[in-house]
Amino acid sequence: MENKKKAASLNDNLKQLAEISEWFNNQKDLDVETGIEKVKIAAELIKSSKEKLNKLENEFKEIEKEFSENQDQSESL
Repeated sequence: MENKKKAASLNDNLKQLAEISEWFNNQKDLDVETGIEKVKIAAELIKSSKEKLNKLENEFKEIEKEFSENQDQSESL
């Protein structure tokens, strides 16, 4: 049986990015290795978030298009 993780939501990504940012802000003596790992994670979260935002934008455009078409049909009646 496969153990697949549920894809993180945009909100989850933003929360993780905020936690990473907070971690950096709270460092007095930066652990470079840990910092690099957190930057890698942040880069993946940003990439994932951009993809999610693009998908949401496309969905919104489809809804907007359908709404406009329905409005046009209603007005022609």
